[in-house]
Amino acid sequence: MNARNQYADTSSWSYYMDADYYSELARLRELFDDDWPESEPAVLHEATAFLSREARLIDEGRFNHWLELFSDECLYWVPITPGGGDPQTEVSHAFDDRRRLTDRVYWLRTGLAYSQIPASRTRHLISNVEVLDVAPGSRLVRSNFAVYEFRAGATKVYAGWYAHALVQTEQGWRIKVKRANLLDSEQYHENLTLVF
Repeated sequence: MNARNQYADTSSWSYYMDADYYSELARLRELFDDDWPESEPAVLHEATAFLSREARLIDEGRFNHWLELFSDECLYWVPITPGGGDPQTEVSHAFDDRRRLTDRVYWLRTGLAYSQIPASRTRHLISNVEVLDVAPGSRLVRSNFAVYEFRAGATKVYAGWYAHALVQTEQGWRIKVKRANLLDSEQYHENLTLVF
């Protein structure tokens, strides 16, 4: 039995986080840094609608529904190094595979997470959406964001850009990789338990 079948339950084991996966992340980093041709209006509209739905689910605290937007083999990544860096050798604010992302959603929903008492109220603004279809059923989307967070009487603003790698499934587009690149990623951040 190969590792893929043996550890197919990604809630307990991330069989897909191997050397090939990290090589793919490096390849994606290069693609996201490239110039892209202008997207067809229908493709751009579809990608923008997907990002808008994701943002609304986060802002409404519907984290289980948000988690459903991710593929089984996925990554939620908030790097410290501007533009991504190398997650094998550099620390990240968040580097959540499917198992860890499920833990994060469960933790947020308990209402007992100390750093989320009271819970953050957020609004995500997304702009400058660009789309690149790299292969049938594989799409890259990059966009700018501003996240407004209100918690414990204070308002904070986080700005940056998203790198979404999407895959087509029977249920529609799903997130294979979401990288939230904070404008001030390498600076000290007091509490980054909110979802970007």
